[in-house]
Amino acid sequence: MNHSFKVLFVAAEVNPLIKVGGLGDVIGSLPQALRQAGHDVRITMPRYGSINLEGYQAARQGNFTIPFMGVQEEIGIIQVLLKGVVPVYLLENKRYFDRLAIYGENDDLERFLLFSMAAMEVPKQLDWQPDILHCHDWHAGMVPPLLKVAYRNDAFYSSCASIFTIHNLAYQGWFDDIFAERAGLYGYIPPPGDPSRDKCYSMAGLGIYHSDLVSTVSETYAMEILTLEYGEGLETLLQSRQDSLFGILNGVDYEQFDPSTDCIIAANYDVDSLDKRIANKTALQEKAGLPVNAAIPLLGFAGRLVDQKGIDILAGGMGALESLLAEMDVQFVLQGVGDAEYEESFKKLESLYPKKVRAFLTLDFSLAQLIFAGCDIFLVPSRFEPCGLTPLVAMRYGSIPVVRHTGGLAETVAGCSPDLSGCLGFVFERYDAGELLATLKRALAAFKNKNEWRKLMVRAMQADFSWKASIPRYDALYEMARRKVSS
Repeated sequence: MNHSFKVLFVAAEVNPLIKVGGLGDVIGSLPQALRQAGHDVRITMPRYGSINLEGYQAARQGNFTIPFMGVQEEIGIIQVLLKGVVPVYLLENKRYFDRLAIYGENDDLERFLLFSMAAMEVPKQLDWQPDILHCHDWHAGMVPPLLKVAYRNDAFYSSCASIFTIHNLAYQGWFDDIFAERAGLYGYIPPPGDPSRDKCYSMAGLGIYHSDLVSTVSETYAMEILTLEYGEGLETLLQSRQDSLFGILNGVDYEQFDPSTDCIIAANYDVDSLDKRIANKTALQEKAGLPVNAAIPLLGFAGRLVDQKGIDILAGGMGALESLLAEMDVQFVLQGVGDAEYEESFKKLESLYPKKVRAFLTLDFSLAQLIFAGCDIFLVPSRFEPCGLTPLVAMRYGSIPVVRHTGGLAETVAGCSPDLSGCLGFVFERYDAGELLATLKRALAAFKNKNEWRKLMVRAMQADFSWKASIPRYDALYEMARRKVSS
């Protein structure tokens, strides 16, 4: 590392304070890894009403007001230390942040615009000058335009660069002219005649347009989002920033996800004590109300029930799962919430196959970890997957993933040959229920070969997807961003 940098992460969720998905896991672990590498990394996020600060030493760092939508909004700053190391600045505001919900509110645009505006004032209140404002997904998308436009002549930020990281381009924070007028956003939108103008009626679009560098969470996804198929309507804007677009694979926090120490699962184990793992399969079968039988292959899924995750080819009208359940002696356990039609699909499968299927339609990360530890095969048939942390965690727990070759999955899960040598999972290419079914059958056939399957489990558990490989790339990214603003 050439230099150490002062970096402020701006993000909507941070595990374990609050988490909805992979974004929370990344913001909960990457700053700690960067601090260990010598960078002064801190985080700011809203203080939602659902955040429980029990066990944390919370210290008030100040209060300030900012003009917002024609009124003065009061912001409080509460500091806690993440894992005793990383300062997190929780931003208080009764009107917009003190909610049980993180996302999905009718005024999300206002909430996260206020968050971005307040985040810009936090370093000034603390008299701590960051070198990099590292902004994550559309919720922090207004920070780069604020830095470039509203704070252009502010000496405090004269040498500060911005990086906008795309964790999932499907979520963009779109707004219309009415909102732009009401929120005073026209000064940030490219002028009439600029080919990028219509792409910047979203906070993600503005973040991409104004940031010094753009990154995403795997090299493959960085290439995919330049295409019509994966660009979610922003492909031409991203193409215009192609020289400043980089993909860096996410890592897994192996202190958090470690089957030898995990206090959530039924029994601890490692590669030298794999026989103990069966207690977790038994516990999962019992919790699911399924026949307890170690010999029956147990398939698992944990995640959001949305189009991205391949639910239509898994459990839709022509999905692979129903065919598999009709033909073979298998079990399937799911944890997740999402679109009503997909929840209904799993309820239907549960009623058709009560001794084979259990769908826990709930947001329960403890149950997800028991699924990682208890199932034999973990399903990730994604339509697209920017990185895909769940199969990496599943592998750490000895569950073998079946994935589609897309995004970060293409970089992490090496597909099995017939003899199971040198592989980590089972991979299919085409987004198709038939291909998924055929791949599941390949995995189930391999499962019968107990000796080779055990070797596969050990290989998966020993695979290293920690932050170790990615941190030098973040060092280089920060160096590049600072050079860009100082040149």
